Amino acid sequence: MRGDDARKLTLVLRKRDGDLVHLYDSSGSAFEAQLAITDARVRARLVRTIAAPPVESLEIVLAQGLPKGQKMDFVVEKATELGVARIVPLVTERTQGEGAREGKTERWRRLARAAAQQCGRSGVPEIEAPLAWSEMCARFSEFERVLVPWELAKVEPLAGRLPGLLTGVRRVAVAIGPEGGFSHAEIEQATAAGAVTISLGRRILRTETAGLVVCGILRYAAGEL
Repeated sequence: MRGDDARKLTLVLRKRDGDLVHLYDSSGSAFEAQLAITDARVRARLVRTIAAPPVESLEIVLAQGLPKGQKMDFVVEKATELGVARIVPLVTERTQGEGAREGKTERWRRLARAAAQQCGRSGVPEIEAPLAWSEMCARFSEFERVLVPWELAKVEPLAGRLPGLLTGVRRVAVAIGPEGGFSHAEIEQATAAGAVTISLGRRILRTETAGLVVCGILRYAAGEL
């Protein structure tokens, strides 16, 4: 291999000739391989097949309202580390900036791939093209539960509320508003489509923080942290 993968192995991960690494193919199969590094080329010789990491019991889809600047890069990287299955960038009433401009989606896909490699994840989350809020609401029926953190939701500790919301649930979506949050009309649209609003406490979290907090809590609630 050459290019980005070779540079990541040698410069970022500091792998050396003869080191053993784990490789994953598109089907999720896992292998141990020994590296042969010469100049800018890296070869991997398969040594043995190994057991692939277990798949998370709770499939999480993060629908993230597009934030300003480079914040979405951070969300994609950290959501990948938390095992999110798919990330849906959202264009909402209060979306600002150029988060949905052409080329961004491919960048996020590259970042997700790099983050998956860094954290030892066997699969890369799917990154969808930006989607309008109304289109996302129309897809809520695909999930067994849709959670929408909202600063005006009734403050109820998630420790007591989540067990009831997640009983029997294997596929959950988390929808996060952009800077400024969701409008009242958007919340009404979401709840009419079957979503449940939740509170993240008395502090208002930034958009790039809120979704990651919820994903971490869900992983913990599922016994996977």
